[in-house]
Amino acid sequence: MAKIRVSYEYSEAEDKSIRLGLFLIACGILSLFILGFCWLSPTLQSLQSKPANCTVVSVLRPEEMFECVFTCGADCKGTSLYPCLQIFVNNSESNSVALLHFDEQQLVLNPKCSFVPPCERDNQKNRDSVLWWEDYFTKEVNSQSFICFFNQQRRPDDVLWRRSHDTSVLLHCVLWPMVSLLLGTLIVLLTVCARSLAVRAEALQKRKCSYEVCQDLSAMPPDRCGSKARDPLTMNSDPELSSPSRTLPLFAVPVRRRDREH
Repeated sequence: MAKIRVSYEYSEAEDKSIRLGLFLIACGILSLFILGFCWLSPTLQSLQSKPANCTVVSVLRPEEMFECVFTCGADCKGTSLYPCLQIFVNNSESNSVALLHFDEQQLVLNPKCSFVPPCERDNQKNRDSVLWWEDYFTKEVNSQSFICFFNQQRRPDDVLWRRSHDTSVLLHCVLWPMVSLLLGTLIVLLTVCARSLAVRAEALQKRKCSYEVCQDLSAMPPDRCGSKARDPLTMNSDPELSSPSRTLPLFAVPVRRRDREH
């Protein structure tokens, strides 16, 4: 039996669907690496800090001034000064005095001070912002306990007032790349499966048609098949008429042979 051939070429719509799925897969993998490097690692480090109860021990404002960079436009930058504020607290985890910082970003920006104000062009505005936090911890917080975050392994001499990253950042860093990756994989698989089913259906249809043709030929009578295959001129049953040696010309006239005259 002859082998039935079917076309495995994808249509234009199927080709676009596969390209879309591959694009989503590439975006998911790339975003997973980027978010994992930029956000996931700092978030995991931030989550390693344990919550503890802290109480203010002392609030100091040294005479040392620090510089900060402000922006006033696209190509406008400058530096201004702000005073340093140091808030020492006692945490319940280590039962020792540590320097309080606003969050991880300010700890990296200036590890000597507890608070880094938003940099303004006017030095007096920076000073007023620092003085407001000094009054807040001196008068309102004072000796009251509050929640702080402490990491014994990384920075035993520093505590954080709040975390820069929480579990929601970790969820978004993993969720959206995985959604893109799974969606692209699903699109590719569905397109390939749909094309495979279409090819199988086409092969079955062709096989069914060839089988029906064979059945019709086998059901046909043999004399009918022979009559179609033979030449109508050779259907004469008389062997004398059918033999080419016994056929006569149409206008044959018998001729009598004359004797020679002596």
